[in-house]
Amino acid sequence: MSERRYNLKDNQVRAFNKLIRISHQKLNLVCDLVRGKSVGASVDILKFSKKRVAGEVLKTLLSAIANAEHNQKLSADSLFIKEIWCGKSLTMKRVMPAKQGSARQILKPFSNLTIVLESGGTPKATDKKTAKPKAEKAEKAEKKETKKK
Repeated sequence: MSERRYNLKDNQVRAFNKLIRISHQKLNLVCDLVRGKSVGASVDILKFSKKRVAGEVLKTLLSAIANAEHNQKLSADSLFIKEIWCGKSLTMKRVMPAKQGSARQILKPFSNLTIVLESGGTPKATDKKTAKPKAEKAEKAEKKETKKK
């Protein structure tokens, strides 16, 4: 595969959203909800999320989907979220008067969001941590059935 700008492959697209008026910790909670999921499932999750920033993440995701369809001619059905991350941006500093002539600082943080979509099948979970307990539970259930007989 040939490499393109920003070290993206031919089957990958990316979208940015800069200066989102929320802290990166709160934005990361929403990013964790959709990381690694297919585009259709991610859109549904974000539409029904109660978090305020979910609308901004949805807007960026839809922009990435449009980039994939228009620029790379990729099908929206085969896309999944390969990477999604957020980071700190600027912080507005404000001052609030306090007692006895002093002042308290108010920090108003901003964040940046980046989404990378990839075409192809959704990556399968090959985690040993998740696979092992399921196998152990199945074995225990079989042992119980054999004991009952």
